[in-house]
Amino acid sequence: MRIEIWADVVCGWAYIGKRRLETALADPALDGVPVEVVWRPFRIDPTAPAQAVPIEEMYRDPMVDAALSRCAPGLPPAENRVRVSEIAAEEGLGPRWGAAWRADTHDAHRLLALAFEHGGAARQDAVAEQVMKAHFIEGRDISDRDALAAIAAEAGFADGAALLDTDAGEEMVRELLLIGKARGVATSPTIVVGDRALAGAQPAEVIRDFLLQGGRRRELPEEVERLRYAESLLDQRDPLGALVLLRPLLDAHGDDRNVRMLAARAYFTSAQLGRARDTLELLVADVPDDSYVRHLLGRTLQRQGLVAEAAPHLSMAAAMSPEFASAPIPGR
Repeated sequence: MRIEIWADVVCGWAYIGKRRLETALADPALDGVPVEVVWRPFRIDPTAPAQAVPIEEMYRDPMVDAALSRCAPGLPPAENRVRVSEIAAEEGLGPRWGAAWRADTHDAHRLLALAFEHGGAARQDAVAEQVMKAHFIEGRDISDRDALAAIAAEAGFADGAALLDTDAGEEMVRELLLIGKARGVATSPTIVVGDRALAGAQPAEVIRDFLLQGGRRRELPEEVERLRYAESLLDQRDPLGALVLLRPLLDAHGDDRNVRMLAARAYFTSAQLGRARDTLELLVADVPDDSYVRHLLGRTLQRQGLVAEAAPHLSMAAAMSPEFASAPIPGR
């Protein structure tokens, strides 16, 4: 069983969730079940400064408090901080508890992704433990490269420091963040097994019952899965994220009509009208009787101010599909 934990390492509930998952996995009901726990990135504070600042400054910023609510939906930030401290003590996290820094977690997520790539789930889990221990119990700045190098060594991943000094893991983390969004992950932590998700650091018995139900994802070719993730992002009004996931498909399968169509929609929605026009003109040439492609090309030309060039495409689209006669500018 593969268990994915989508979480941010500066979310106290993620550390609590880790302990509760460990308790659940030790339950006799799960004895003998082969398990692989994989950590996936999530950002609760994507605007954190590159240079860490004392955490007290963060608590005075209401915009930051609003962002951090993704770590505890339904609880006011101040109440969440008290609650998480109490529960952390109950879970044996301490004796000291409390972060000292508002730290950017990009490099920490890179370190986790690289630990999995270069050592598998056990090494990654050891790194996750040390990163969260450093942040919440030892009060260290986990955005600092030297601190992360020491943490990596403590977790048995001495090679991590050298890898962080390169761009290793950059693209991987960026894509994983988008994939999490495409899959509907909206809370840290979220435990995913197959196609089932459990949001929040639930009690150990709830996690145990969730795991006992299992979960299986339909195995799809990587290209199909990537296309579906890109479409989900476009539906969520994130065309730039969709294009990030589409880039490898455009490179390898640029002639595929579905890939080109999704790219055209993303270009249109992100106002990259020149690219949208180029892509749509090729699609119209390939499939001249596709009313939606003609409609989107007409709308693209309209937005470029080319009203005369747009008119024939819009007229043909409306003739083929009357619903396009009064349709708004499409974003689908």
